[in-house]
Amino acid sequence: MVSLSTLDYILISLFFLSTLLIGIFVSKKSGKNSSEFFLSGKNMPWWLLGLSMVATTFSTDTPNLVTDIVRQNGVSGNWVWWAFLLTGLLTVFVYAKLWRKSNVDTDIEFYELRYGGKPARFLRGFRSVYLGVVFNILAMAGVTLAAIKIGQVMLGLDPWQVVVSAGLITVVFSAFGGFRGVVYTDFLLFFVAMAGAIGAAYYIVNLPEVGGLDALLVHKNVADKLSFFPDFSDTNSLITLLIIPLAVQWWSSWYPGAEPGGGGYIAQRMLAAKNENHAIGATFFFNIMHYALRPWPWIIVALASLVVFPDLQSIKQAFPNIADDKLGHDLAYSAMLTKLPSGLLGLVLASLVAAYMSTISTHLNWGASYVVNDLYKQQIEPNASEKKLVLVGRITTVVLMVISALLALQLTDAMQLFSLILMFGAGTGLLFILRWFWWRINAWSEISAMVSSGVISLIFNQSSVHQFLFNVNDGVFPVWSKYPLIVGITTFVWLLVTYITQPESNSVLFNFYRKTQPGGPGWKQIIVKANAQSVEVVTDTQPWNLPTGILAMLLGCVVIYSCLFATGFWIYGDYNNALLTSGIVIVFTVLLIRIWKRIKVNVF
Repeated sequence: MVSLSTLDYILISLFFLSTLLIGIFVSKKSGKNSSEFFLSGKNMPWWLLGLSMVATTFSTDTPNLVTDIVRQNGVSGNWVWWAFLLTGLLTVFVYAKLWRKSNVDTDIEFYELRYGGKPARFLRGFRSVYLGVVFNILAMAGVTLAAIKIGQVMLGLDPWQVVVSAGLITVVFSAFGGFRGVVYTDFLLFFVAMAGAIGAAYYIVNLPEVGGLDALLVHKNVADKLSFFPDFSDTNSLITLLIIPLAVQWWSSWYPGAEPGGGGYIAQRMLAAKNENHAIGATFFFNIMHYALRPWPWIIVALASLVVFPDLQSIKQAFPNIADDKLGHDLAYSAMLTKLPSGLLGLVLASLVAAYMSTISTHLNWGASYVVNDLYKQQIEPNASEKKLVLVGRITTVVLMVISALLALQLTDAMQLFSLILMFGAGTGLLFILRWFWWRINAWSEISAMVSSGVISLIFNQSSVHQFLFNVNDGVFPVWSKYPLIVGITTFVWLLVTYITQPESNSVLFNFYRKTQPGGPGWKQIIVKANAQSVEVVTDTQPWNLPTGILAMLLGCVVIYSCLFATGFWIYGDYNNALLTSGIVIVFTVLLIRIWKRIKVNVF
């Protein structure tokens, strides 16, 4: 436990006051109607939305998760989330434009644009609860769990004290400020959070017990964890940490902030953009910051923690007040922050509060938007006034916060929740990617994918089934095969259902194509039918730009991954590889700019 100085309290108090004032300042405009409350009038610039995305994914649980990964699997273990860059850039260069063209208020509203009849209505209502409530609560519980651990380790607070103090201010701010308040405060939260993370990493690596960067990199607990790639001679680690994330996970799994085809709060920000170009610019800026630059302060602290707290027992000895059910490697990040001096400690605590508030406020507003627009307005009271819709949104905000806080008190570690969410979304990603470009996918395809993914994940994670199928020594299948099996079975189920059920009606498909103009051979049959009926559906005569978008995505991946590695090599002092990867960044950035111009996007 650390003792806060007067300066620390002043810094934290100023931060709280600033965010609350912003929420109060924009509350009147945010409460004007539901579009203002959830999308800020669809008039936000790319740079503000991009910073908001970065701030939202900062979170209190992210450094804990990265620390957990690095301590157990080394730097290369981060491929479990680095692989989602492919998803992110596919959204940038292919789906951002389509989402903005759709002009829906939530990505769940998409279901009644793309599909028709009772199945579409059911799917929209069910997904609003499934994602906006269930998955959203899981994500917020993980963030709150991290806040609990920070409060326990750094301030000696009981879990309920953290939940009440951290949650109360956030829920009040979110309920009044709406989406505009979230985005405006995210601008402040981003800089506070980055300053805290970088300042903490710099100070911690120079602690006497760590001995500076050079001593850290050659320490016996650290030296074998620095590689960007897993040991190629260890087949199990290679498959688990690298091959599955890059070959299967990125396109097959739904995960908040990295949804295949775009979705969730990323889609909410694209829908709030001024136009298609601003939506693309926001998501590209987010991916650069999220993957290339931001991870390194957390990684450095995680590596330093291996010197100071080499195992769980050393953490337990240093912090005996930690409950056994909350003891995990993710605690090491908070444990290292207790070493910070006055002033910097206040800044870092303010940055952690900033990360918590940014993520929770986004999830609260996003989840409430589903409940209001896609459940209450559609299924319960279609004629509700705008004033009432805003009121329902504010009540939903409070309820979501309370439930997620109660769940957080029951969880143990960040990786536990990360794995659970990945499993439940396994196999659905390919459908989300293809539904824009293949007319044959219908509402039953999505329903079957959602149900089968959840059921199969539950079965495979049941202890007796897991023991029989994936036992390390004598299981039917190797341990690493569980995720691909869930993906394969789920994909087979929804493809089978797609072909044995009726396609959507021509009127639904004509309307969807006319509005979004996805193009490509997957819609050729529908265009032929429309022409035969003298129905005009093609309004964009430009060549199909999906191949160009995919090329831009691949070039962008090279740029951002090279930037990630270059930063690491500069930190490691490996100047030859640092210069090489920096050169790759420059060359592929030039190529990307040329391709970008062919897509005819100019956000500046």
